[in-house]
Amino acid sequence: QVQLVESGGGLVQPGGSLRLSCAASGSIFSFNAMSWYRHCQAPGKHELVATINSGGGTNYADSVKGRFSISRDNAKNTVYLQMNSLKPEDTAVYCCVGYRSSSSWWGRGTQVTVSS
Repeated sequence: QVQLVESGGGLVQPGGSLRLSCAASGSIFSFNAMSWYRHCQAPGKHELVATINSGGGTNYADSVKGRFSISRDNAKNTVYLQMNSLKPEDTAVYCCVGYRSSSSWWGRGTQVTVSS
């Protein structure tokens, strides 16, 4: 059973940057794709932020395009979310998700707070 553990959240001022990490206990090769969501602990309010597939293709929510970047390091079984030019509205709990066939695995999340 693969477990996903996020880290890298914290308090940052508007305009600042953070890099979130999602470490998998098993190989991320087994996932067809991996995503970052936010507001993931608020039922019905999950917002898909970014996705990276096994071929390295990426997709982003319009609200973060040009500011956020998702990447993966297969050797470290880790997916990253580089967040630049952060805004107060980016404040949320961010979770990573791995997809395999019709199943998904969720991490518990890491809190990001953007405030002066």
